[in-house]
Amino acid sequence: MDRVILHCDMNSFYASVELLEHPELASRPAAVCGDPDSRHGIILAKNEYAKSFGIVTAETVWSAMKKCPDLTLLKAHHDKYRHYCKKINAIYYRFTDMVEAFSIDESWLDVTGSLNLFGSGGDIADRIRQTVKAELGLSLSAGVSFNKIFAKMGSDYKKPDATTIISRENFRELLWPLPVGEMFGIGGATAAKLKKMGVTNIGGLARYDKSLLAAQFGKLGGMLHDYANGLDDSPVTYATERRRIKSVGNGTTFKRDILGELDIRTGVTALSDTVAGRLRKYGLKCRGVKVDIKDPLFKTISRQKQLLSATNITGEIINASMELIRKYWNYNMPIRLITVTAINLQDEAEAEQMSFLGYDGLTPLQDPGSRVKGEKLDQAVDVIRRKYGAGAISFGNILHNDIGVDLDVQRDE
Repeated sequence: MDRVILHCDMNSFYASVELLEHPELASRPAAVCGDPDSRHGIILAKNEYAKSFGIVTAETVWSAMKKCPDLTLLKAHHDKYRHYCKKINAIYYRFTDMVEAFSIDESWLDVTGSLNLFGSGGDIADRIRQTVKAELGLSLSAGVSFNKIFAKMGSDYKKPDATTIISRENFRELLWPLPVGEMFGIGGATAAKLKKMGVTNIGGLARYDKSLLAAQFGKLGGMLHDYANGLDDSPVTYATERRRIKSVGNGTTFKRDILGELDIRTGVTALSDTVAGRLRKYGLKCRGVKVDIKDPLFKTISRQKQLLSATNITGEIINASMELIRKYWNYNMPIRLITVTAINLQDEAEAEQMSFLGYDGLTPLQDPGSRVKGEKLDQAVDVIRRKYGAGAISFGNILHNDIGVDLDVQRDE
């Protein structure tokens, strides 16, 4: 028997939550951005009326206002979004305990064991949509399929407030004609490269020689070929299993031995960026950072420190890692490999007791305003990367580097 997987994707989540308190904007174009007063930053979410003007997530506020001068800009309130996320998940748990968050507004549900109680996958998806709308005033789109990838693509297939069933019988008809860039896991750069190879739609990707894709894209090529052919068997993870992750680490052996603070900061920035992004994806924060360093003679040191407060902010993980290296490593000594690891993980929503003293008893509490800015910056980066691919935005000191940090290896332990 096939599994029955749902992917639930809230429609214009940030904007919809804000409009609950602004019903007068329901029939006017509105969008959520980081700083509406200064009109800087990017669009984080928009309502359906704003979409009709061609406004898209991650474009600049300046660009959006050019398209629609009457656009109403709303300030983001992330505490509200977390509040509603908990309420939405509570509804999901009425139908199954197998719920895996993909982001704050998207989740996979394995409802295979719930069919006898609630009906077919389509029936369950419709009931969830109706319940969320009736109790919270929000809408979602749902995809129903036999694997996670097609369920996710089903939730994107028709919006807003719709259920799309992608089965073994119809996935070729529904998905294969779509542009190859619509395939889950394909960003702009990969789509452009595939088009140069003559692969313009998902069906073309599915029929392309898998070994040739692997030669061009490595492991990713084979994985995308499998996805296009419906060959994904990854499980939906129980919420409790997420807490079993003990650490999230990222390490690389550099193309050349690195030397000096600038080289080291370039490597640490790239590694920490991936670690922090993975933590946010899992909904986790770390209370400690560990750095492993290996020199050209394969001598290795490993040092760690506890943090003043739990974090998944990229800048804080970079700073903690650099502090360790400054304290325990001579910048004049070459380095072959660095690994940055987030340790002592906790759920990002977990309450914590804040201290006015740092880990050394002297460091003052970090400015809360700085932390809020760091969180907003990271959330904006996540939005852009989800929309345009992981390589769409990066730190300036990483671009065109010659140490190979774009070839990093990720691992969760």
